[in-house]
Amino acid sequence: MRMKFNKSGQLLLVSAASLLVAGLVTACGTLTVDFVFVASSKAAGTNSYGEIDVFEVNSQSGRMRQIPTSPFPSGGRNPVAEAVSSNNTNLYVVNHDDNSIVQFVIGSDGKLYPQNTINTPGIFPVAVAVNGSNLFVVDTYQPLPACSNAAPCSGSVAVLPIDSTGKLGAPVANNSLGYWPLSLPSSPKDILLPTGVNVLTSGSAVYAYVSAYDTTANTGYVFGFAVGSGGVLSPLNGGQPFLAGTNPSSVTSDGTGSYVYATDFAQGKIWAYAVASGSGLLTPLSGSPFASGDEPMAMVVDSAGKYAYVANSLDSNVTAYSVSSGTLSYLGTFATGTEPVAIGIDPSTKHFLYTANFLGGTVSGFELSTTDGSLLNTQFSPYTSNAQPTAVAAIPHGSTK
Repeated sequence: MRMKFNKSGQLLLVSAASLLVAGLVTACGTLTVDFVFVASSKAAGTNSYGEIDVFEVNSQSGRMRQIPTSPFPSGGRNPVAEAVSSNNTNLYVVNHDDNSIVQFVIGSDGKLYPQNTINTPGIFPVAVAVNGSNLFVVDTYQPLPACSNAAPCSGSVAVLPIDSTGKLGAPVANNSLGYWPLSLPSSPKDILLPTGVNVLTSGSAVYAYVSAYDTTANTGYVFGFAVGSGGVLSPLNGGQPFLAGTNPSSVTSDGTGSYVYATDFAQGKIWAYAVASGSGLLTPLSGSPFASGDEPMAMVVDSAGKYAYVANSLDSNVTAYSVSSGTLSYLGTFATGTEPVAIGIDPSTKHFLYTANFLGGTVSGFELSTTDGSLLNTQFSPYTSNAQPTAVAAIPHGSTK
């Protein structure tokens, strides 16, 4: 609608107001540095879909504010893991109770648009990672009818190709299977339950690592795989996994692909390994395992490889470390909301850190000091999310254009 003004004063007033609004819109766009996607499983006992809260992060204060149309349905029950595509245009949400992965296209304003849903090869997926044109997912159990809660067996890892639109294809074949079953060469009947997956690039090679624990022997492991053409997996070390305490809850790596870390939920430790160039074999670092807080659930290393942060679920805090040649040195502990289970660093400025606090129903935000690794609560942290947040993922603002 076009408005006509007869008085020059009115016209000037409207023009000034229009310029102010335009300036505010431009400022808001400039000040949003990231979009953070927080998956929540909803309240216990409900049978409804999970939710994805979308937060915009202010580049000056680090304040996290939900976008106007947030939250979005997760497309399934009990979402537990998330990953973004390499080009930051798609979000993949893993719904544990439906054995599904939902692809969402991410709008330039952070809004989510569901596109496709695919079932994972096994039962109860728990973790996911993206590397290039492949998505890696681990399932608690191998497929029915051989495995179930009543008749548990070991879990598995699968690779799903990602096409140019972000759609997931059929799992890459492993002989006659669409997944790789986890097993111990020395004790093939032991039940191994996976908890995390991390994929890294080391030189020209790509390796995938899966954390898991042996329910029979009460021992933790990290399984290693070389990732070949088309996402084909080949086990490292003759299929023999690397020891990782009692109950590793997650596995991660540094930005250079030189070091791998596994958080030990049961022992309150962090197992650290050097990645052998050309083979992907893991060698424990001197001093490993390093102490964490109680029941560590997740870990992240900043992109410069200078600092590492561990979310300790029982202590409701984050432990900060300096990193030198992969070795961790304690810096301090910083309080979060109740029971942090996931952690991330903003991908745009690498200046903000956030945790998903499961029992608190909140997200904690921190400003990360790039000079000493300390954390400072951002404005109005913690921020309200839906019930029982379980996972975080993020993209830089403007990366979907």
